[in-house]
Amino acid sequence: MTPSIPSLATMAQALARPVPVLSLAVFRIALGALLVVDCWRFLRHDRIWRYWVAPDLHFTWPGFGWVQPLPDPWIHVAWLGMGLAALLVMLGLFYRVAIVVLTVLFAYFFLLDKAEYLNHFYLVLLFLLLMCVLPAHRALSLDAAWFPGVAADHVPYAAVFVLRAQMEIMLIFAGLVKLTPDWLAGEPLGLWLRAQSGAFPFGALFDQDWVILTGAWATVALHLLGAPLLMWRRTRLPVFGIYVLFHSANAVFFNIGIFPWMTIAASTIFFAPDWPRQLLRWLHARVEPLPALPDPVAPPARALPGLALAGLALWLAVQVALPLRAGAFPTEVRWTGDGHRLSWRMRIYDRQATGLFRVRSGDQEWLVDPEDYLTPRQASKMLVRSDMVHQFAGHLEGIWQEAGHDDVAVYAEIYKSLNGRPAQLFIDPQTDLTAVRLNYLRADAWVLPLQEPVWGVAQNRAAAGRQAAAEAAGG
Repeated sequence: MTPSIPSLATMAQALARPVPVLSLAVFRIALGALLVVDCWRFLRHDRIWRYWVAPDLHFTWPGFGWVQPLPDPWIHVAWLGMGLAALLVMLGLFYRVAIVVLTVLFAYFFLLDKAEYLNHFYLVLLFLLLMCVLPAHRALSLDAAWFPGVAADHVPYAAVFVLRAQMEIMLIFAGLVKLTPDWLAGEPLGLWLRAQSGAFPFGALFDQDWVILTGAWATVALHLLGAPLLMWRRTRLPVFGIYVLFHSANAVFFNIGIFPWMTIAASTIFFAPDWPRQLLRWLHARVEPLPALPDPVAPPARALPGLALAGLALWLAVQVALPLRAGAFPTEVRWTGDGHRLSWRMRIYDRQATGLFRVRSGDQEWLVDPEDYLTPRQASKMLVRSDMVHQFAGHLEGIWQEAGHDDVAVYAEIYKSLNGRPAQLFIDPQTDLTAVRLNYLRADAWVLPLQEPVWGVAQNRAAAGRQAAAEAAGG
């Protein structure tokens, strides 16, 4: 008998089913606490000044050029306000106001400069947007303790479902984007781990190809197989344990901030909605026997508004479409960057570049080192991203025009390496970047194609070149 597809009415009823609020409340506490830690970490390392005060140019997002850094010290005040809002979210105090303030301030800093884009910042922003509409303060909060009418034992299953769905989308796509010849050949994972072989007692293992290949393939399997298995009760706990080990290893080997801990915290949403109570009872039972709990009595389900269901469907559709958009470009996204952001392409690139810009006006020409106008961090990120190269060229044009020069043209000569390949020209050096538009829906002709799309070919040629050079030196 062929299984039937649930009707929209059946799915709506399932989403309206009341479930315990505890897992949602614990996620709220963890998210707020991690953002408090991250706010303190940025202050401790003076990153607000380095990222948003020191630079003269900020690489703005399309349509958000009006978002500009506040002057110091007000930008530090805004950051402290974000930390305070995160603390209030963690405590569940004035939650409805605090979560909106936290989301607005986090989005503000997110939009200030594309050079500071990280996938885990994007994930935090998505979580915050969702938490603005979820009743995560109904339990384990000061609001629930102090204000009448706030506390509740149950929430609609939709509140848990949307977080689970968001995690599944992120994890699945993080595995799909690794199905590339480079990653399956162990790169750039091998480049990163071999560079750290002397930093750990077991570092000699990183020089073994089988260790690198095992790590690369296991990562793909963990995402593509492990993520769906988190939805199944029988496999959830062991898969969660593997995820904890995986993310803990990432925290040790790579400097990726709160991302491993946030992903671990978010993965707990897959457990039963009352898992915190179950865990506490299990721990208590190790000390003394406990009577069996009576069967829980859930309140009657209340139909979700049609607008809420439509919003949920639209949200999930957009989250699936954004990572898929890279397939609309006939280019190698790892090289060109077409459709790279907002697509969960995490830790799959090692891109190094050097370059300069040529500014021409009439018969005059100037060579420009990007670090004369950008911070070293901005310059390194700009040189490997075509949209930022284009924006920097426009910035140089404006500087020269303000100096009284007419008919300014800007050319880029950038040599870029992808995942250990020999460096090659990235941008057509004959293209005046001020005379071309940046395309968002199709490939840019002035971005040169990757000459060595297959990783092994590039490595074999590089190895042959090194061997020939060694023989020539010895001969």
